[in-house]
Amino acid sequence: MQLYLMGLWETVRDFIGTGGDVLYLVFAALLIMWICLVERYWFLLSVFPKERERIIENWKARKDTTSWYAHRIREAWISEASEKLTARMLLLKTMIAICPLIGLLGTVTGMIAVFEIMAVQGTGNPRLMAGGISMATIPTMAGMVAALSGMFFVQRLDARVRRARAQLIDSMPHH
Repeated sequence: MQLYLMGLWETVRDFIGTGGDVLYLVFAALLIMWICLVERYWFLLSVFPKERERIIENWKARKDTTSWYAHRIREAWISEASEKLTARMLLLKTMIAICPLIGLLGTVTGMIAVFEIMAVQGTGNPRLMAGGISMATIPTMAGMVAALSGMFFVQRLDARVRRARAQLIDSMPHH
């Protein structure tokens, strides 16, 4: 197991060495995105059902559910629940949008490295140029893969949030 982990670490270190320091930024954005994703799924699947039941019980316990005042209370409870449901969704979508941009930053820095090598060495050293070109392409690929890894789950999460909100609204009739 330890040998496997050491080999894995070597592979990651080689990948970062080939792609440049911008990959650390891609990894940081990816980490933030996945921590938020896991937290949101946890909230939606384990915390919100209890919150939903509490709100519905409070609504059913009210004697007055038809007056203007009761409707405002209902709207306020739905609004508070909606805010809790959609918390950090903007951050998640922003992280998905930022990952490819960070990759493009890596492309620009890699191409600058290629041009520096060409200015100093000329075009006669293809090995040095290849290193700069891989430093230019790997961050772009990593940024795209990072964004794609979260895109599917964020879309599913967004749909679940909308469904949970709609179910809450349906569970609180306002005669």
